[in-house]
Amino acid sequence: MGYWADNILGFFLGREYFGLKGPIPYTCFVSSLVSPHFAAKPYRRRRPRSYDSSRRRTPAAPPPSTPARSAAARRRPPGPLALGLESSANKIGIGVVSLTGEILSNPRHTYVAAAAARALSLLWGKPLVGVNHCVAHVEMGRAVTGAVDPVVLYVSGGNTQVIAYSEGRYRIFGETIDIAVGNCLDRFARVLELSNDPSPGYNIEQLAKKGEKFIDLPYVVKGMDVSFSGILSFIEATAIEKLKNNECTPADLCYSLQETLFAMLVEITERAMAHCDSKDVLIVGGVGCNERLQEMMRIMCSERGGRLFATDDRYCIDNGAMIAYTGLLAYAHGMTTPLEESTFTQRFRTDEVHAIWREKEMPVLTNIRAHAMAEVSKDEASVPTPIAEIEYLERKPESRDMYFG
Repeated sequence: MGYWADNILGFFLGREYFGLKGPIPYTCFVSSLVSPHFAAKPYRRRRPRSYDSSRRRTPAAPPPSTPARSAAARRRPPGPLALGLESSANKIGIGVVSLTGEILSNPRHTYVAAAAARALSLLWGKPLVGVNHCVAHVEMGRAVTGAVDPVVLYVSGGNTQVIAYSEGRYRIFGETIDIAVGNCLDRFARVLELSNDPSPGYNIEQLAKKGEKFIDLPYVVKGMDVSFSGILSFIEATAIEKLKNNECTPADLCYSLQETLFAMLVEITERAMAHCDSKDVLIVGGVGCNERLQEMMRIMCSERGGRLFATDDRYCIDNGAMIAYTGLLAYAHGMTTPLEESTFTQRFRTDEVHAIWREKEMPVLTNIRAHAMAEVSKDEASVPTPIAEIEYLERKPESRDMYFG
């Protein structure tokens, strides 16, 4: 267990957090992070030695010097750091975050993290904190953008929700009643045989920019909820027929689908803003990277005298930093998860989370010494992010990701 945890942690954090550059012996940064057992010199097959006494042994070359660490690596923020592991799908994101919201590391790769979180908690004797995936998206968005109390639109491959905070919980005002908007886009990308690199949704977005003809599609808004499955079925059948008859191009279809889906999302978000008497909107989730969605939402917000808060793919897409930061907020208020209760579930809805950190302006340091709140100097490698307030809710149940402090 320890060996596997060493490999996972070393692979993701070694170079980025400690500022290592160039070819680095793998055992160096792994063993310095975790345990001494992995620092043993690896076995190497020796070449047959020559018995020619006239040959003199050549002195071994000195080992390469360890590269100098970056300025960000030499400066460790005071107070506790959180290591967050995110693995809602077939990937892992590992983030290192301070209580003040500084993001020190946030790489992603394809792996699974739930078992790794438990293993590292046991290995290091650190507390474990279960984190709701949707809440983590919202907290990361609030921290990075500085949004205080916005209406939140959470759009991804598995969820589509309009959310707002009220009385200690993130309340769902509207959601999809069938498939998520990201799932709709991804499935249509398969119809057009678009590449998965870097993602189907991104490739639809780029193709839509070339579209010139708008094709009428079903527009399904039911009160505060939306439906995408009928739209998908319609355009799948329409695409084959129209492309065969040269009535449109793939770009026209992508353009029409985006405009229809995003108009539905803007409508229910604006309705939630009116209900909550809020002027600001925060977009989170993988589909929140879409520049056209951001543009349409920004126009609506400006017409209401409000603001749009959005981030790029570093924080919209699932990442470890969002798990670390949300877990640290919960840990600062005395919340931990016993190892025997650290299972994950797809039925963990957003409005089940008691967001205790939202009920107080500053963290109550139940688990952390008072000096942990010392000011942290900012530099170009830091993300200046105050612990602000937020709001949020979730549609489809998400997995419970693991943070350990």
